[in-house]
Amino acid sequence: MDFSLTEEQLWIKQAARDFAMRECLPGVIERDEHQKFPREQILKLAELGFMGMMISPVYGGGGMNAVSYVLAMEEISKIDASVSVCMSVNNSLVCYGLEAFGSETQKQKYLVPLAKGRKGDELYIGAFLLSEPEAGSDATSQKTTAADKGDHYILNGTKNWITNGNSASVYLVMAQSHAEKGSRGINAFIVEKDTPGVSVGAKENKLGIRGSDTHSINFNEVIVPKENRIGDDGFGFTFAMKTLSGGRIGIASQALGIASGAYELSLKYAKERKSFGTEIKNHQIIQFKLADMATRIEAARLLCLKAAIEKDKGLDYSVSSSMAKVYASEAAMWTTTEAVQIHGGYGYVKEYHVERLMRDAKITQIYEGTSEVQRIVISRSVLK
Repeated sequence: MDFSLTEEQLWIKQAARDFAMRECLPGVIERDEHQKFPREQILKLAELGFMGMMISPVYGGGGMNAVSYVLAMEEISKIDASVSVCMSVNNSLVCYGLEAFGSETQKQKYLVPLAKGRKGDELYIGAFLLSEPEAGSDATSQKTTAADKGDHYILNGTKNWITNGNSASVYLVMAQSHAEKGSRGINAFIVEKDTPGVSVGAKENKLGIRGSDTHSINFNEVIVPKENRIGDDGFGFTFAMKTLSGGRIGIASQALGIASGAYELSLKYAKERKSFGTEIKNHQIIQFKLADMATRIEAARLLCLKAAIEKDKGLDYSVSSSMAKVYASEAAMWTTTEAVQIHGGYGYVKEYHVERLMRDAKITQIYEGTSEVQRIVISRSVLK
């Protein structure tokens, strides 16, 4: 088994790191403080080709593999998880879902500009609308309805916790068309944000990833052409689950980046900060914390890369992506908490960054499938 990266992958990793330091680090504290969406950074990510990394160049994408995506996500998440979650949703959920399951017409109309991240000079990204006020982990309990009217559907309902909610131009929306069929009655639709009847709710005031654009989206008698349905009638739930498996690689990589960012800051601080007449790196308790951080991060990284390799090889990666997400997210929460502890009082103030990383880490245990849901997926696999 070869653990070395290719020259291209090393270049992508370095390019992502350089971008994060140059474009994301300046102003990251202020964007977090004021919940400012990082539009300028996302547009520059699009110029770099990172908004559709794994999409075929035929459809405007970068044609890179999932391993390269993991490397880029980690580096950007070390600095600004609000930027990386926008990148993750557009790559893993929206673009992947359309490339894998969309029609050729849908790909040409929507996937091409989404993979480029822009249409002309304007930002052009997508959002994935599955969660509802009463359908979080229980995604089968969709209350949003899509009534079949022959050549179109009428969409009614509310979606919440939607990343890119206000900034997206295109929504991928899951809605129930045949309630009597349960999950087999759910459809997936492409809905343009400016369609009459679509409205965006207030921005959520969040604990972490405060720069990301999280809103509720309301649909009131929204007309959706039949050609905007993805796949066959009743394919929506399968579409959502298959797409989320890939999304978990993105969020696991985000968690990995948050953890490794906190670790790098702690390592630097331990070499500079003095107490009891010597740098704190010389105290065994700090050495053990750093050793445990490094070990958990490396284990998380290997799980992320394993899931990515399985995806690149066309294998079933649903279990490995769940393992990566549950482990990396919990490693991130533990590592960032320890990073604050290593920094002491300085870790509790914003200018030292680790408190923000700790706040950002928590959501990785919740969105795109909670840690509890990941354990359900894993346990079903090991017990079958």
